[in-house]
Amino acid sequence: MSTDPPATDAGRDAVRLDVWLWRARFFKTRALAARVAAQGLRVNGQRTHKPGARVRPGDVLTFAQGAQVRVIEIVAPGARRGPAPEAQALWRDRAPPTAQAAPPRRVGARPTGRDRRQTDALRRSDT
Repeated sequence: MSTDPPATDAGRDAVRLDVWLWRARFFKTRALAARVAAQGLRVNGQRTHKPGARVRPGDVLTFAQGAQVRVIEIVAPGARRGPAPEAQALWRDRAPPTAQAAPPRRVGARPTGRDRRQTDALRRSDT
């Protein structure tokens, strides 16, 4: 005899946050996904520290992944951790587009050959 509550339409699509992050291939292991969830992320703008928080399609997750902040809308709960194309169908990226930044210049370091050529080209175009 099962002690589980009866499944509702909304409860059927709900899945644990750490499991969904792992299935969607944002993190390599479920333990790593649980650790990130325990450190805190946002589900629909509300901060949560529970890896077992229930998420469903339509929820928006905001979390840090490396140096990048991800804003993700859940499209489907997913039934398994499948190949990458299957995992990418589980979510939609909602992050605003970022401007293409110029590569950082080395400050206080000796100029590279590329820097010298660019400087020489500027000097030639001025005369």
